[in-house]
Amino acid sequence: MSDFTVSTGLPVLEPVAAAARHRAGALLVDVRGLPNRAANGTIPGAVVVDRTRLAELFTGAEPLAARDREIVVICGGEGGSGEVGRRLVGLGFPNVSHVRGAFPAWRDAGLPVDAPSGGGSA
Repeated sequence: MSDFTVSTGLPVLEPVAAAARHRAGALLVDVRGLPNRAANGTIPGAVVVDRTRLAELFTGAEPLAARDREIVVICGGEGGSGEVGRRLVGLGFPNVSHVRGAFPAWRDAGLPVDAPSGGGSA
């Protein structure tokens, strides 16, 4: 199930739907900072990207995403992932959504999370 958030204009996915899209081939982009990932764990198969360096992920000799590939953004909070999603659309990626409730909702839904490495804060 997805709908559009008024504040971002982007589709927002429930965590289970986002995980299903990722399994089906969508690129899951985790833009949480290192302290958040260290304290709370990582998502297997997600590509970690610094939100200030998004363009680098999609340029170069071997870009991770074709312009039409589905991209699902997850952050530590829904507002952050929506903002990153809008920036990706601005970079020319039209098929971008983000996760309702962000990483806490992903974890609370019982979806895969690798153990925290320790250190950092949420």
